[in-house]
Amino acid sequence: MKTFSTTPHTDYQFNTPQHNPLNPADIARVFDSSGIKRPTDDLPRIARMFAAPCLVVSAWQAGQLVGVARALTDHAYCCYLSDLAVCKPQQGQGIGRELIRQVQAAIGDEVTLLLLSAPGAMSYYPTVGFQPAHNAFIIQRKR
Repeated sequence: MKTFSTTPHTDYQFNTPQHNPLNPADIARVFDSSGIKRPTDDLPRIARMFAAPCLVVSAWQAGQLVGVARALTDHAYCCYLSDLAVCKPQQGQGIGRELIRQVQAAIGDEVTLLLLSAPGAMSYYPTVGFQPAHNAFIIQRKR
């Protein structure tokens, strides 16, 4: 567990093993608070989303989940950052940046980190080191 202090009075812990696996209701609360759109009214689906990811990094404040990053990776060539969410009250304090940094530390320098941004977060990702990619294609999910 690593501690990340953003102010003299606020400490966050990342990757707290005693909270694994993460509670789907806690994850849904973070998603809802962060503004990220996920199927939070379907807790069994949220549980499936986090049941077997390759890499999960979590941020905790006073024992409460306040941020989460979920990535799928082969740990050799590519890593897809599928979720990055921080509760609104904790946004702007560097938690998202630290979650990304910890994902990068886990995958190493040989692995490309990529993501699909929500429209409302397009301006955020360049501020934390991501470059736009204009060679992506998508088949949208039906539900």
